[in-house]
Amino acid sequence: MKIMNTGGTFNKRYSERKGKLEVPFDNEAVEKIVKSFAYDVDIAGVLYKDSLDMDDQDRNILAQVLLADEEDVFVVVHGTDTMDLSAKVLDETLKDRTVVLVGAMVPFSIDPVEASVNLGMAMGFAASQPPRGIYICMNGMIAPYERIRKNRALGKFEIV
Repeated sequence: MKIMNTGGTFNKRYSERKGKLEVPFDNEAVEKIVKSFAYDVDIAGVLYKDSLDMDDQDRNILAQVLLADEEDVFVVVHGTDTMDLSAKVLDETLKDRTVVLVGAMVPFSIDPVEASVNLGMAMGFAASQPPRGIYICMNGMIAPYERIRKNRALGKFEIV
């Protein structure tokens, strides 16, 4: 199993110099969470973007990176706004892999609880050897990507 980090709110940190939250080009948030795990986890970075800044080319790059990797089980840290769009591209590309997309509504740097719970839950699910497919793990729920969506009005994910 490998964690692929694409950025998103999960990773954002406040830049005092710019006076805003930014997606850093590192894996610090993910590394801080997994250091408490009882096993080693490979972490790789891809893109480092807010998901609202991702386009189809970025999603195809992510798919190709996963396709080229020897692993067959991935947890992808991803922004919540376009997680479903990336999941669809991954589903079209990766027929023999298990991918769990996970994110956070609040940056780890502001409140580490949600991001930590979401990532831990995604890792546990991925390790349980679920059927091959593309899943989303958010707000205490895991489901095939077609069955879970972000409800922007309520600010949370729900099963549909």
